[in-house]
Amino acid sequence: MLYSRFGKRWLDLIAATSGVILLSPFLVVVAIAVRLSSPGPAFFRQIRIGQFGRKFRIFKFRSMVGEPRGRGALLTAAGDPRITTLGRWLRSTKIDELPQLFNVIVGDMSIVGPRPEVPAYVLAYDERQKTVLSVKPGISGISANVREEELMASQTDKEDYYISTIMPAKLEFDIAYSREVRFATDMKILFGAVGSVARRITEILFPPLTTAKET
Repeated sequence: MLYSRFGKRWLDLIAATSGVILLSPFLVVVAIAVRLSSPGPAFFRQIRIGQFGRKFRIFKFRSMVGEPRGRGALLTAAGDPRITTLGRWLRSTKIDELPQLFNVIVGDMSIVGPRPEVPAYVLAYDERQKTVLSVKPGISGISANVREEELMASQTDKEDYYISTIMPAKLEFDIAYSREVRFATDMKILFGAVGSVARRITEILFPPLTTAKET
């Protein structure tokens, strides 16, 4: 299909480059805030699996402190004590994902696509699930609507629950997307993601006023 072979890359370059240019002052402010608010670098980097199984280094604003240790430490559930106060806000608004615009510009990621997974969990994919690796991973995608952090929060064995329940559910969405990449679908996901982020930021900055009940 013409769009998936050529048009999607042009859309990625235009959208990501425009985003970096327009948001650059904001990105600088966030980076400084992260650096000053807790010990550690401004950015979090991690190896993920991209198109055709190639490894790449993903970028995020750092939202946690401490190095991952122990079984399931690669996963983050709601209420994780490693999440900083600022990091909680960055994660809830998805602002922590904005540095991935640079991943899009260099060609490791797309604006829309399956969310990239860490190598350890990709090893658990069956042959059918590996079809998601036929397309570039995205900053946003259909499976991004799965609120995995909240779902894992109450689980004792978070890694087992993620591998057995959450990851297969996410992959079903991503398999359907990777089989038929369309411009209209990408636009729907993109505008939906932008609208969702805008609503979250508005709700946090301007919480609804509560009125006292009449007695």
